[in-house]
Amino acid sequence: MGIDRRTFIIGSLSTASLATFALSKKPSVEDLMTTKAVGNVTLVFTTDIHARTRPVYFAEPPNLLAPKSLEGTPGFIAGKDWLRYFHVKRGTPLAYVGSSTDFIENAKRYGKTGGLDRVAWIIKRIVEERGRDRVIILDGGDTWVTSTIALLTEGKAIVDWLNYVGYDYIVAHWDVTIGKEKFLQRVKEFKGKFISQNITDEDFGDLIFPPYDVREVGGVKVGIIGQSFPFTPIANPRQFVQGWSFGVKEDTLQKYVDELREKHKVNAVILLSHDGLALDVALAKKVKGIDVILSGHTHDVVPSVIKVDKTLIVIAGSHAKVVGRLDLKIDKDGIKDFSYKLIPVLSDVIPSDKGAKEIIDKYYQPYRDKLSEVIATTDTMLYKRDTLFSTIDVLINMAIVDHYGVDIAQSPGYRWGTTILPGEKITVEDLMDYMAITYPNVWIIRRTGEQIKAAWEDVADNVFNPNPFYQQGGDMSRIYGAEYELMVNAPMGQRIRNIKVKGKDLDPKKTYLVAVWGGPPPPAEILDPNFKPRPVYDVVLEYVRKIKHISIDPRPNVKVLDTKYRLPEEEFGKIRI
Repeated sequence: MGIDRRTFIIGSLSTASLATFALSKKPSVEDLMTTKAVGNVTLVFTTDIHARTRPVYFAEPPNLLAPKSLEGTPGFIAGKDWLRYFHVKRGTPLAYVGSSTDFIENAKRYGKTGGLDRVAWIIKRIVEERGRDRVIILDGGDTWVTSTIALLTEGKAIVDWLNYVGYDYIVAHWDVTIGKEKFLQRVKEFKGKFISQNITDEDFGDLIFPPYDVREVGGVKVGIIGQSFPFTPIANPRQFVQGWSFGVKEDTLQKYVDELREKHKVNAVILLSHDGLALDVALAKKVKGIDVILSGHTHDVVPSVIKVDKTLIVIAGSHAKVVGRLDLKIDKDGIKDFSYKLIPVLSDVIPSDKGAKEIIDKYYQPYRDKLSEVIATTDTMLYKRDTLFSTIDVLINMAIVDHYGVDIAQSPGYRWGTTILPGEKITVEDLMDYMAITYPNVWIIRRTGEQIKAAWEDVADNVFNPNPFYQQGGDMSRIYGAEYELMVNAPMGQRIRNIKVKGKDLDPKKTYLVAVWGGPPPPAEILDPNFKPRPVYDVVLEYVRKIKHISIDPRPNVKVLDTKYRLPEEEFGKIRI
């Protein structure tokens, strides 16, 4: 189901210049922006911004483990392997935004990335160059939630920004976790169009939102279909989408592609998707007639176009680190030529858009003093992304164990969060940005060793299933208080091995106290009534204020038996000073 003989990586000359950029030279705006303009239609797109309104550091994962059938394909390439695969030179702007290799050195060289005022400037510059009648502006979801300012404004700050920039289309995943009523309000406030062919009424199958839109652009007719995250009720509490049905729904997707072709006579079909890259590659092999897929969800920085049969697939990272630009030459017979550019959003190089900055500042103003309070320092780089392990989750779980005294603490394998460099001061917002969800409670449950292993095996099957249609996104849960071995390619139920809790073998019959968060309330029969649930960010902030200085052992507590697993310092550089 991965990249095979019908799937090709098509390099882009526009992005190639950034892949071989001279390290002695400081990049200019033109170095980052210049591209070969092609044709009559330009798609400008972002995805998985996760409401990162201001510039941040964000390290790409040192590992993206995968089953053999997907190993080494886009979406499952990290670090030095990513550099080799895409022919990107170490230390270049593209290497910085796309690979974990030399991250600390590159962060010092190039500074922070992103910032929605910078993204706005880039998009407005492209619109000015091409003309608004030739440009479609799209976002692939995970947009207005999961940052501190998004939590405090219930997504309103980001929706106002989307409207200011002039986004035309959007889909969703985490965005629904502000609650159905508030979500529908934000959709109504959005001046573009929310489209999704795969969200229907649970009882009757009626569409909740328009499945597609038809747009005249650049003298041709284009159909845009929306695809929100298919597994939203599984990955997030069902309460947020009660009464709605999700799913890949490839049959109805094919129906709408055909409808756009036959009824509306469009010249091209674009799928705005939050499926994840591997699933979109698999989907392109099953659904015929899609010209372009703008993929999202898996946060992949892919600087080249992936071509599956006649379908072009692109994906533009996360956390506003890059903006994607796809120029298309479209005539009555379809796409004849294209040019693709991933634009690194280097915050020290890209100018700030005044209007966008005013929107961001307006929403920050009431909370500025509280969020900017410095509460600690760190000698260890705190990061989130990796298939199995991250230092920020060690810190979060240390705080939970310190507060509750449990045997094991589990942190969810979310792919969002920022990076804090070693030696930096840490603010309230820095920490909150790892945990800014609307269901933050820590729950203490009683589980036998057998039940613990079964739960971890279930997560492993989601992460390492060889069929992309059964991968629901996210990385492995982070475990504190236990160690284990992993066989990525073992059958379901046999991947997790040799679990030790506090140095002793996991006892299948023994009952352990386990702390969990990032999900709905567990069933009453497994909850321990002696512990009061608290928001995870309260627990962590309280702990960090107490210890004042953070020092984390960066060695993972997982040993991978059947594939290469790089230690953090092999990629990032010296992460502990």
